[in-house]
Amino acid sequence: MKPEVTENSAWPAALFRLAIAVAALFALTFADWREMAHQWWDIDTYSHILLIPPIIAWLVWIRRAALAAVGPRNWWLGLAWLLAGLALWLAGRSMDINTFAQAGAVIALQGAVLTTLGLRTGLLLAFPLAYAFFLVPFGDEIIPPLQTITAILATTLTQWSGIETVANGILIDTPAGLFIVAEECSGVKFLIAMVALGVLVAWSSFTSWRRRALFLLACVIVPILANGVRAWATIFIAQYIGAEAAGSFDHIIYGWVFFAIIIALVLGAAWRWFEREPEDAGWSVAEIADMPAVARWEGKPAAALPVLVAILAAAAAFAVLARLV
Repeated sequence: MKPEVTENSAWPAALFRLAIAVAALFALTFADWREMAHQWWDIDTYSHILLIPPIIAWLVWIRRAALAAVGPRNWWLGLAWLLAGLALWLAGRSMDINTFAQAGAVIALQGAVLTTLGLRTGLLLAFPLAYAFFLVPFGDEIIPPLQTITAILATTLTQWSGIETVANGILIDTPAGLFIVAEECSGVKFLIAMVALGVLVAWSSFTSWRRRALFLLACVIVPILANGVRAWATIFIAQYIGAEAAGSFDHIIYGWVFFAIIIALVLGAAWRWFEREPEDAGWSVAEIADMPAVARWEGKPAAALPVLVAILAAAAAFAVLARLV
């Protein structure tokens, strides 16, 4: 008599199929993943993204018991999300818009997870799958307004400090010298890292949407204001030790100490209102089972081999299309 396959015993084969699908999609979009890795490693603004993959792995790990209870289940409709990602990737490649192409590459991998592991697994992993969007480098678009805001804050605080100041846009002229709020001084690195952290903490530690919104608002406002204070402090100190020495001191403090202090202050202020542990975040197996839409959209389990073949065929088809556009 053939033994019944349990949900736990089905995971190795399902993960093997997922690995094959991910490998095919990764090979197809390799140029975009290579560009993203270059930005993570070589551009300071995006160095925080190096922490995103281990964070996603941790988020999946803390849901392992629920995943074992649900088990993998092939889902044809997940292929629609995968195809949407590949279409966005192809559009980004054809229009030379890296953000579109990179987001499409991430969506395609999300679609592979949904297709090979199923709707219920996708719902259990809804947040880590969505958090994968932070793998895509973004933020260059907001550098100019952040430069302007920083210059306004620094100029105002400098004038309040009794220092003679003449400001023209991002140029701040003082007796110690002319200061420029350059792109690297805009605070964009600090802001997008705080937003990524804020989204993680808001989801894992709060259940109230109001508290989540307030915490995320703090993660936006506090780093912007703090960066203005940092710029002012650099100008203020320069009046006594010189602009060059103050600039060197600023880069050391801002890079190693300032960011950690602001994170500690924001998290410390919010700590007393945390409502749950990260392990309790997300839908439970029972909650997913009670969702009427799950049974309606899940349908009958799809055969494993045809699903994998469909993913590989989609990757091959888009590889051909990429050569034609």
